[in-house]
Amino acid sequence: MKLHPSEEMLRSLRPSPDAPHPRLLRHLAGCTYCRSRLAALSLLPTPSRVIPFRATPPSQSYDEVFERSRSFVSRWVLLLQREREEAPALFHELLGRTGEQREMLLRNSGRFRTWGLLELLTDRSLEISIEDPRRGEELGRLALRVADLMDSQRHGAGPLQDLRARAWSHVGNALRIQSALQAAEVAFQQGWEHLELGTGDLFELALFLDLQASLRRSQRRFAEAQRLLKRAIAIFSRLGDPHRAGRSLINLSMALLYSGRTEESVPVLYRAMKLITPELEPRLLLSARHNLILVLTELGHFLEAQRVYREALPLYRAFPDTWTQSLRKWVKGKIARGLGQIEEAEALFLAARDGFLAADIPYDTALVALELALLYAEQERSVELKRLAAGLVPVFSSRQIHREALAALAFFQRAVEAERAEVEVVARVKEYLRKARYAPDLRFQDTL
Repeated sequence: MKLHPSEEMLRSLRPSPDAPHPRLLRHLAGCTYCRSRLAALSLLPTPSRVIPFRATPPSQSYDEVFERSRSFVSRWVLLLQREREEAPALFHELLGRTGEQREMLLRNSGRFRTWGLLELLTDRSLEISIEDPRRGEELGRLALRVADLMDSQRHGAGPLQDLRARAWSHVGNALRIQSALQAAEVAFQQGWEHLELGTGDLFELALFLDLQASLRRSQRRFAEAQRLLKRAIAIFSRLGDPHRAGRSLINLSMALLYSGRTEESVPVLYRAMKLITPELEPRLLLSARHNLILVLTELGHFLEAQRVYREALPLYRAFPDTWTQSLRKWVKGKIARGLGQIEEAEALFLAARDGFLAADIPYDTALVALELALLYAEQERSVELKRLAAGLVPVFSSRQIHREALAALAFFQRAVEAERAEVEVVARVKEYLRKARYAPDLRFQDTL
């Protein structure tokens, strides 16, 4: 595994007679991560073509080695920059075709066999999986097809193996979100095989471990998830990437929360928020703050949760989409309920439920509906409870929600109809759904 140069060392590649770094240039020649960092610094002008990197004969002078290395890296980075600029148009052109047409284009046109398009497909696979995991899986598999058709001599066999590993991890993550845990396990195994054939890049390893830990969490293998995440955090910290270390810390906090170590997740989230760079990923910072509010409400620390919520309001407002605003209303309702503001809590839960339902997000709809049911049960409002339960199962039967969750909701509905939906029963169904969200194999005990 290799370490990466600091940003200061990368900046030394500005055209200058000072501080030549031939070892740095050779590192860049074989490291996709650092080439992308260098491209992001916008240090160099635009190239026309790539110059292959070959071993330097011993007869060449130190200056010739340095100049040829600098020339290679300059042209490689600029070609990469140009490919990235062209990638969005190629992406949309490819995605606008049928599967058969895509295959024909990829086979017959070299325009699509670029590093920029491969990176974009791989990155978008991960990004889109949050909202549409089936589409995320499709993009990840398309990235793998592009990688198979690319010239390993031109782009490097090792770097291509690294991106194959990353694409497989994204496919695995999309399958995990779809609750296809066995298929996700196979995808991660495929990815690991490619990673072992890659460049040995620590950055790629840490990315892989972070996503693999999410699968372990869904499999309820919490100790293994925590071990993988601690290793990823250590690598990102060693590489000088606090932002990604913060991202992995958020994942670690969720593993702690779902394993029942709720209090331990609080300092982890506070640490994560200090490391995240908001300009890079403002939604990630919002995710950390939102998770912290949820944890604080679970612990009954409602005043502290209210304080963190108020601090997070500008971030919530930066994302006006229905899903984010429904999450905001939901968590604000939990705070209001905890502070005894029952009417406000009810109004917020209803608004959040309707928002999730309109956005076709069944699981969140079920969870917030059970928050509402718990509130009704506590107040012995049987009429409202029956009305809520009557509409719950029919709505979810036609949506993508796993069988055990549907069984839990059906049990809740029967308990309400039998007027046996006491606070303990509603709380048990709600807690089951919370735990089973990422663990569809978790069985529900349907006994009153």
